[in-house]
Amino acid sequence: MAHLTHIALHVKDVDACVLFYKNYAGLKLVRDRHVHGKHIIWLAESGKESQFIFVLLPGGPGHQQSQNDFSHFGFALSSKENVDKVAIKAKEDGILLWPPKQEPFPVGYYCGVLDPDGNRVEFSYGQPLG
Repeated sequence: MAHLTHIALHVKDVDACVLFYKNYAGLKLVRDRHVHGKHIIWLAESGKESQFIFVLLPGGPGHQQSQNDFSHFGFALSSKENVDKVAIKAKEDGILLWPPKQEPFPVGYYCGVLDPDGNRVEFSYGQPLG
């Protein structure tokens, strides 16, 4: 059986994306590599560094999605209050995409935010996995 170990994204501004995923998702820096003149970052959840990483590579064109494209990354939070806190911060930062909303099971309570590269990122509470 295969196991998903990482997602790698080419982004326009690696440093801005690192700050976003640290500040919004609580990811931590695992590796900061300089390979062939490129700055490559590995991020992970604390304690899960050997299970799944988020790799950021420079040189991306920026991500653009059509309004009806709901492709996104999803991060689970520990409470509705934490979803609200993310939404408030995102609104202050001008990057709130979807205000907090309660949906029937299995979706739960969530909001959507744009990362610096234009990727949609969902922060949710109450979503079961599987």
